[in-house]
Amino acid sequence: MIRDDLKQALVAAMKARESEKTAAIRLIQSALKNRDIEARTGAPIADDDALVVEVLNKMAKQRRESIEMYEKGNRPELAAAEAAELAVIESFMPQRLTEEETIAAIDAIKAELGAEGLKDMGKVMAELKARHATSLDMAKASGLVKARLA
Repeated sequence: MIRDDLKQALVAAMKARESEKTAAIRLIQSALKNRDIEARTGAPIADDDALVVEVLNKMAKQRRESIEMYEKGNRPELAAAEAAELAVIESFMPQRLTEEETIAAIDAIKAELGAEGLKDMGKVMAELKARHATSLDMAKASGLVKARLA
């Protein structure tokens, strides 16, 4: 599980006195704790790794946006700090499917569901998320699904 990897990495980073990595891992754990608290009121999550990946994706997106803004604002030192945090966050994310693998998964789901047009996009996206939520960037997958159904 990714949470166990985070705990082990935190201990290793603390022992190696890597303060930046330790701080980044603690940020991840804090975001996960906040997400766990939010999830208490909703339906229980079946796959914990899916929840962790969702949080990591959100954090990575925030860091990428911050890096872009800092570079536009001519603040390279802040962009470098965000890039270091992004590297730590991405190190815990599972391997992503390539574009070809994503298209193959979309085509398989499309064939199974008998999806023919854009009206079936919601069904295909729901099934794609159920099967590959931890290994896909759903924003990119959405564009691919739309292209395959058009």
